[in-house]
Amino acid sequence: MLCLFCKSISAQNLPVQSYPLIKTRNEVQYKNYYLLTLFQQLPELRKMLAADTALQSALKSKTAQVNESLKNCRAEISCYAKALKFSTAEIADISNRLAAIYSDNNALGKLVMNHLNPSGCYAMYNKETHKDLLIKAWEQDAKAINYAIGIYIEGNKPNYPKIDSISFSSKDKEYAELTAASAGLTLQNKDNLFFEPAMQFALTALELNERNDAADYEPMLKGVNLAAFNQIKKTDWKKYPYSLILVPGAGPEEKEVALSAGGMIRCRLAALQYQKGMAPFIVVSGGRVHPYKTKFSEAYEMKKFLMETLQIPESAIIMEPHARHTTTNLRNCARLMFRYGMPIDKPGMVCTVKSQSYYITDILLERCKKELGYYPYKNGKRLSETESEFYLNTTSLQIDFDEPLDP
Repeated sequence: MLCLFCKSISAQNLPVQSYPLIKTRNEVQYKNYYLLTLFQQLPELRKMLAADTALQSALKSKTAQVNESLKNCRAEISCYAKALKFSTAEIADISNRLAAIYSDNNALGKLVMNHLNPSGCYAMYNKETHKDLLIKAWEQDAKAINYAIGIYIEGNKPNYPKIDSISFSSKDKEYAELTAASAGLTLQNKDNLFFEPAMQFALTALELNERNDAADYEPMLKGVNLAAFNQIKKTDWKKYPYSLILVPGAGPEEKEVALSAGGMIRCRLAALQYQKGMAPFIVVSGGRVHPYKTKFSEAYEMKKFLMETLQIPESAIIMEPHARHTTTNLRNCARLMFRYGMPIDKPGMVCTVKSQSYYITDILLERCKKELGYYPYKNGKRLSETESEFYLNTTSLQIDFDEPLDP
């Protein structure tokens, strides 16, 4: 298996294409907090964690904090947030406890070997020992919960305030009441594990703000991408120089406009390459981004345009409806290539307008390194002013803790 930029890593620590993600009915949960989802969903592991006295003590402490907030916080929203978020000390205590009870041969050891490594969801830590990878994954998920609560309860500034900010005012009395009710609901499950009240509070915050974007069109393999996925299984890849043609989204700034002129042109450029037989699939990438809280999905509208106007068959179009930035257009495309079983050593083609095409090859990689912490792709050859090659990096499977709308 090819893994660009990580040839020195042991093969057993690399992600595995055949690995099936353990999913929940709430797609936002497993996409943001995969370790915690595994804690919750794997029976042997859940039993082990539920029986641990130290972790039970952590749950009791959190429960007491929430009950105290329900008595005293009233309209002070940040008070509820403080009660549900993990403190630095709490994160460290749980890290130490997980390390203490970890063994290569117990349920935690099996978790790392059978799920964390092959899933790729914590790929940036795959040089660590299995025990340390577990700890870093826990710390990442705890930070992700705190981040979501900070943005969508306390009203902190997200990475991209113009498109991702809280929907409510922190001074809104109604939101204070909703926040109090949400805090109370976290304690209704009497079989909670130590992290579940905080995770539920974060997920409800996203829901109340209508920010469940990470779940848009899921499960895609049973819906919008079913025809293409079935075609992938039958594709003779040797017939094509490229595995796919990626079309990055271009959102309109007018609320009632479904597809921008830029989106239309990009689709036409991609359709031309598809008709030349350059690749068997077109990936349209972009979420509900511009303007703020738009109802239109860039990927969906581009797919619709390709099918209805340009007569491209649905079986040749893969939707990637979650990317919110050019960085994640490339990252999410790499993820789909991997998860859908496409050849990961075969280059893809990016097809877009000239200015963005050169931005992707000349500038974007360093922005990705700054914002994501790694390079999600490697540039290949420039093919024209509007087309270039790229190769995926499997580190793209890494969950991004501070982008809950597209982790």
